[in-house]
Amino acid sequence: MNNLRIIFMGTPEFAVPSLEILVENKFNVVAVITAPDKPQGRGQKLTASPVKECAWKYNIPVLQPTNLKAPEFIEELKSYKANLQVVVAFRMLPEIVWSMPSLGTFNLHASLLPQYRGAAPINWAIINGEKETGATTFFLKHEIDTGSIIFQEKEKIDDNDDVGKLYERLMHKGAALVLKTVKAIEAGSVETKLQDETAQLKHAPKIFKETCEVNWSQPAEVIRNFVRGLSPYPAAWTKLNGKVYKLFKVKSVVDSRQSAVDAGQIDTDNKTFLKVKTLDGWISILEMQPEGKKRMTVDDFFRGNKIN
Repeated sequence: MNNLRIIFMGTPEFAVPSLEILVENKFNVVAVITAPDKPQGRGQKLTASPVKECAWKYNIPVLQPTNLKAPEFIEELKSYKANLQVVVAFRMLPEIVWSMPSLGTFNLHASLLPQYRGAAPINWAIINGEKETGATTFFLKHEIDTGSIIFQEKEKIDDNDDVGKLYERLMHKGAALVLKTVKAIEAGSVETKLQDETAQLKHAPKIFKETCEVNWSQPAEVIRNFVRGLSPYPAAWTKLNGKVYKLFKVKSVVDSRQSAVDAGQIDTDNKTFLKVKTLDGWISILEMQPEGKKRMTVDDFFRGNKIN
């Protein structure tokens, strides 16, 4: 077919390798749609999204609509005469946008759909203690993350993976899947399959700061998965001596005083270890971030601080 005109939609770092792989494989990306610049940092300076910076590098026109249904944006989108749209980590699209190109609009999602539909699939797969996840490309339709599946690739979750490590691997695995999908669409050889709506579904809703607090009355392994499923961002947190600490790395430890101590009780020598009692054992905190300070190991923390 060789006459693809692609519009790429995405915002964060996760979408950048997918855009790069298309451009580097000589596909004609005629425009990029990304979020408006946002104020960031102490000076609240307006900052371009990672996808916008990538588009600049390749001299691709960039559109940053605040309203995806605005008539002027729809007209501008039509003017690019795209016949395929590729979406990676962008917001929900109105039908007038996703139904526009003749070859459709497909999305990359960081899970094995239909499992983990929603905004935070990588986090929830680790939080729930899964041993496997993956990436899926699928054609968009009305209900979010429900369209017909094009391709899927599995990815093992190692016992010590956190979101940062798994995100990195899925970002590149996803980019390769985007390229494979575009090549199949170009060749006219795409075969899709419907998502299994009879499956018992696990969901991946957006994560908010208030839902990141550690509940020490849960089992130690549940807490360990919770911490690594939120590390490094947005980070699980707890209060110790009335101050908030973000937790990045913890491990389950065995202690003979299992039942005599209430969940949430702290045990420390204020030098080398900091443990908190859980429902069925102890969690040893290895890396954390006290309020207003940098991320550090427990050893570094105890060089200038104590916990009662």
